[in-house]
Amino acid sequence: MRTTITILAAFFIFTQAQAQFGYGITANTEIYQRYNNPEDGLAGTSAGSFLFNLGVGPKIWMGGNNLSLSLETTANWGIFGLDVNDYKGLGMVSFPMLAHLNFGGLSGLDKEGKFGFTVGGGIQYNKTELYYLNGGDKEIGVTRDFFKTYVGEIGYGFGMSGFTLHAYVRYGYNPDNSANSFNFGIRYDFNLPKLKQISDPESDL
Repeated sequence: MRTTITILAAFFIFTQAQAQFGYGITANTEIYQRYNNPEDGLAGTSAGSFLFNLGVGPKIWMGGNNLSLSLETTANWGIFGLDVNDYKGLGMVSFPMLAHLNFGGLSGLDKEGKFGFTVGGGIQYNKTELYYLNGGDKEIGVTRDFFKTYVGEIGYGFGMSGFTLHAYVRYGYNPDNSANSFNFGIRYDFNLPKLKQISDPESDL
């Protein structure tokens, strides 16, 4: 079902009279992120990180001025992520792989400045206790491997001439093991071909 929706959305976008393509970089500063490992019955499963969370990765856009489909993946680093109730180690990381439908100013392809919104989803791989795991926890059999969550995301913000800035919230869940993830932050998108047109004397921008 999800594949069908994505294909239909892509078909609709490519049938627009002014279909465009863009590529570039997406970066984020996450205000808060929290990951909950699969339950093991040995130790606390959650870890969170506030403010010191950075992410960056590639992104592509396909569509028109008011509607686009984008694909992206980022590496998100929670520098000081930890479990405050059951400290076992430090650091968190996640790798979301997302598809979005972007509307209005968040299409990433329009030269005019305006507000817009985005909806999307995908798969995210998460890991807590990134740098190390306490020896005592290791002795009782605690492990911290990557775990998968299926995520949905919504965002709202402003875009103009290949640059967008928007707030987003993303939640993920895995029904097989009850693992979950939560991310809230600010994203900055840079559509490089569109930005390049700003300094091109022959451009309409």
